[in-house]
Amino acid sequence: MPKLNENYLNVKDSYLFAEIARRVNEYAAAHPEQKIIRLGIGDVTRPLAPNVIASLHEGVDAMGSSETFMGYGPEQGYAFLRDAISAYYKSYGVDVDPSEIFISDGAKSDTGNITEMFDADNTILVPDPVYPVYVDTNIMSGKNITYMSGNADNAFLPMPDPNVHADVIYLCSPNNPTGAVYNKAQLKEWVDYALREHAVLLFDAAYEAFITDPELPRSIFAIEGAKECAIEFCSLSKTAGFTGTRCGYTVVPKALTFPAANGTEMSLHAMWNRRQSTKFNGTSYIIQKGAAAVFTPEGLAQCKENIAYYQENARIIAQTLQKHGVRFFGGVHSPYIWFECPQQMDSWDFFDKMLHEIQVVGTPGAGFGENGKYFFRLTAFGDRENTIEAMARMETIL
Repeated sequence: MPKLNENYLNVKDSYLFAEIARRVNEYAAAHPEQKIIRLGIGDVTRPLAPNVIASLHEGVDAMGSSETFMGYGPEQGYAFLRDAISAYYKSYGVDVDPSEIFISDGAKSDTGNITEMFDADNTILVPDPVYPVYVDTNIMSGKNITYMSGNADNAFLPMPDPNVHADVIYLCSPNNPTGAVYNKAQLKEWVDYALREHAVLLFDAAYEAFITDPELPRSIFAIEGAKECAIEFCSLSKTAGFTGTRCGYTVVPKALTFPAANGTEMSLHAMWNRRQSTKFNGTSYIIQKGAAAVFTPEGLAQCKENIAYYQENARIIAQTLQKHGVRFFGGVHSPYIWFECPQQMDSWDFFDKMLHEIQVVGTPGAGFGENGKYFFRLTAFGDRENTIEAMARMETIL
């Protein structure tokens, strides 16, 4: 009889979005005549940029000829894409060497898989509320999690506590689910804390493309000292609509080294390279061709048009909440709007109220942690007409 990983017993039975899907599917089956508007899961609705589509076709065509056919590629990603991403960083003043960039199928996979680099005997610091993957993947591997409180008083931007030790720290900015964004001074405090604690800062920058204020950092590597303590995860899911196409990248600086128990110096860059080379055959050549097109001048301009579309949706949602005096966070520099449930309703109760009374689906804040119990998340990734209609419906219950 095998001994199973019993840490899975400590993971909630139903992943947040699976539970949402279950409730929505049950309602839809019982009320097939109702039009349900989904503003819950952060899935995009705009099509891929024309420049990306053209490059994907080039990639497909290349596979049809023996002269241009591509088989196994480098597990770290093709040089043409790593170079393009490095140049993209440089365009907003951040220097990242292409050799420190690893191409993957998305930030979700990498933020979960990175836990393999760290022993179970580590203190993992995560914010509450938090993207569930950070928590669940660490529970699955038996790690000790400490929570830091994000709340309305600190604008859902928790800061380091000098009395709390951490070995690994998760941060997301712009934040999922709250939409909150750290400024440079705040991130400098986190970098200084990580250096002081000899900790690793895992920085999720999946929504960096939504930042429009040049004073707000789009990368942790815009902060002095970050290359000595931080790993950055990013994704084309929201930047370029790759939720169904799947492509992301992780930056692991070569300066990240720590001593093993026997005194041997271990490199997180080398460890991640070994892990990817062992367990991952690399992202599809066709997908990487499309991804590289994102970072051309034409591709960036086309992707920015889609982002602007979602930003206008966020403005429409925020305007509705403002009109009714509902306190909210995010919606600027972020596709997420995080608001207080009316009459201090529990967020799952409010979820059911919205589904059953106005047929609009959002995400209950309780699914992101204890501090989300009375908050609710809407996304700006819907169709414009549906977003407008959803807000008209919401006005009847706010």
